[in-house]
This record gives sequence, C-alpha cells and structure tokens, in this order.
Amino acid sequence: MIFYKEERSAMFIDGANLYAAARGLGFDIDYKKLLEVFAGRGRLVRAFYYTALIENEEYSPIRPLVDWLDYNGYSMVTKPTKEFTDAFGRRKIKGNMDIELAIDVMEMCDHVEHIIIFSGDGDFRRLVEAVQRKGVRVSVVSTMRSSPPMVADELRRQADNFIELQDIMPHISRARTDAPQQGQPAMPAQPQPSMKDVAQSLAATQEEIQDVA
Repeated sequence: MIFYKEERSAMFIDGANLYAAARGLGFDIDYKKLLEVFAGRGRLVRAFYYTALIENEEYSPIRPLVDWLDYNGYSMVTKPTKEFTDAFGRRKIKGNMDIELAIDVMEMCDHVEHIIIFSGDGDFRRLVEAVQRKGVRVSVVSTMRSSPPMVADELRRQADNFIELQDIMPHISRARTDAPQQGQPAMPAQPQPSMKDVAQSLAATQEEIQDVA
C-alpha cells in the first residue's frame, strides 16, 4: 500500500460490496482493525460506511452492526430500500447507495489528498477519474482472487493504487469468536456484533437488492 504519513485521507465503504468480497474470500472483517490499519498509515479524516436498510422488519440483524459502527469511529450513511414489482410480477428491492457515496467523495476531495474506496463496482470509474483531475490520489480496495473477481477491470486500472483485500486479510480479519476483544471501545457496551448475527441479513440484502437503471 502506498501511503504518506502527512497525507490526509478519507475512507468510503460500500458495505454490501465489501461484505460480498470478504465472503468470497472466506473471512469476516473486524471493522475496528480495519479502521486502525488505515488510520495508522496517514491522517484519516473520516471513514464513511454505506448501507441500505430494509424497512418494515420487526428486527433487522444488520441493525446492531450499523449501531456499533456509528459508535466506533464510522460515519454511517443509510437509506431505506424501496420495494417494487417487476414486469414478471416478482418482488424486487432497490437500495443502491452509489449516488450517496459519489456525492460524499466529491465533497470530501477538496479537503483530503487521498480517497480510499472500498468497492469493486465499475460504475465508480468515472468518479475516480473526476477526483484524480482535482489532484487527489485514489486507492481502490477489493479483490481479484475471489470467484468471480469482485473488482471491475476498468476501475482497477483507473485507480492510482489497487489494494488486494486478500493481502490485508491477516490484519483485518475477525477472530471466529463472540468474546469481546481486548481494548474494545466502551460505547456501546456490547462488542462488535458477530458476523454470524448479520450475515443472513447482509446476504439477503445483497441478493434481493437490485440495481435499477
């Protein structure tokens, strides 16, 4: 990874995309470690996490993770999904966060020297190009080693720096235990929710939410 100690940076995490990439590599992300890894490589100004939430559920397993992230250093950007019926009468859920992420990146790029995007979505290629024209470096974090690869080739080529998720896996992977970690922040009282608790909801969201042009 190419980082400079005095360089101001900001992280932008496409939650569903990063979850799918980690799942493709067979590990769970420890978001506390993830924040520490990138904060330790420069002056991290902000870490944004984007996810859509399915409304009208009595209990959403993803909510504990969203609340935990909000209390532990992440700026949460959420919106409710929208349900619709397609031409074949099938129930679909729309919850794309690309616009929210792109707007925040363009606003923040005037205040930082390095943008880090956690997504492999090829739709972000033009965003990366626009940010680079402002003189800001862009790193993309995703994986080519899952099957199929999670990063679009055009996005990887456009980025100044591509960070292979599997390469940093030893530093950000979550131990397969529900026990609190040493040094865990006191707020909220519970440790980071186990991905076992939220995986079903995240998987359902990833499969049900359809990008509609």
